Amino acid sequence: MGQARLQGQVALITGAGSGIGAATAHVFCQEGAAVFLVDANMQALTRTQQALLLAFPEAQLRCLEADVTDRDLAQQAVDDCVAAFAGLDILVNNAAMRNYSPAAEATSQEWQAIVGVNLVGITHYCHAALPHLRRSGHGSIVNVSSCYAVKGRKGMALYDATKAAQLALTRSLACEEAVHGVRVNAVCPGSTLTDFHVGRAQQAGKSVEQLKTERKDSSLLGRWAAPEEIAWPILWLASAEASFITGTTLVVDGGLHIV
Repeated sequence: MGQARLQGQVALITGAGSGIGAATAHVFCQEGAAVFLVDANMQALTRTQQALLLAFPEAQLRCLEADVTDRDLAQQAVDDCVAAFAGLDILVNNAAMRNYSPAAEATSQEWQAIVGVNLVGITHYCHAALPHLRRSGHGSIVNVSSCYAVKGRKGMALYDATKAAQLALTRSLACEEAVHGVRVNAVCPGSTLTDFHVGRAQQAGKSVEQLKTERKDSSLLGRWAAPEEIAWPILWLASAEASFITGTTLVVDGGLHIV
């Protein structure tokens, strides 16, 4: 059996308490990385950390409760990560918030809130992490966007606009950081059956089985993705297997964007 794909590397993941972030932490641990988990929900962080240690008793894990809009906490997360693991090789910007207001009705406060998390929050972690990623010699940033960054729909204008902006930021950072040896890419998930969607369905009185039937026509593959199906492409982009890839948007949506 070959060496684990992230053996000896250190990763920081935001929004790591559940869903895609937790699944990414799982595959990163499985592939040998030391992982620093960041999430605004300490209960979710604790559950994820306990589950990871149960699956990987030797895993190197640390966590910090932090809202990504707090620049000081972003710096603390990176500082704590580097102090614990003596470096930083991979940053996964996964934390996000949603908003369901139509564009014509959204308030300035709603715009500011979602931009603060989905865009400015990423810049906080990039600002804090980049000095260490540059020193790594093989630093990698993966931004978790959305397939709706490249496909239109109604009712999610604020979310989709910030997700599209993440792709522009990804390209700009890739151009700026190439000289420092840091690769920057984005993953655009489609419909993913995360704890968030399950929780919303249960609040609406729907079972998980009912929920699964609602996305049968929303992709060519006719189903939801499991969070792990997004985590594996994130792993690939973060790893040396994607060493000649930067500034790229990888759409992982079962073909939704071409339907």
